[in-house]
Amino acid sequence: MRLDKYLKVTRLIKRRTVANEACDAGKISVNDKIARASYDVKVGDIIEINMGTKPIKVKVLNVTEYATKENAAENYTIIS
Repeated sequence: MRLDKYLKVTRLIKRRTVANEACDAGKISVNDKIARASYDVKVGDIIEINMGTKPIKVKVLNVTEYATKENAAENYTIIS
């Protein structure tokens, strides 16, 4: 699954266009490398989002095409 879509499905970022713009601006890194929106997310990847005042670091546990509000957080775990 594309990185921008993964961020939207898991509700780490509200809109896919915002996720796409954040990737283009270099605010999202995967495994300590700046990632493009087209990056293919895999289980075990470490995603760091540097938007706002506090950066968020998460580990990908699951990649699903759809997620409800209740189970969206089951796709990742927050590291810091």
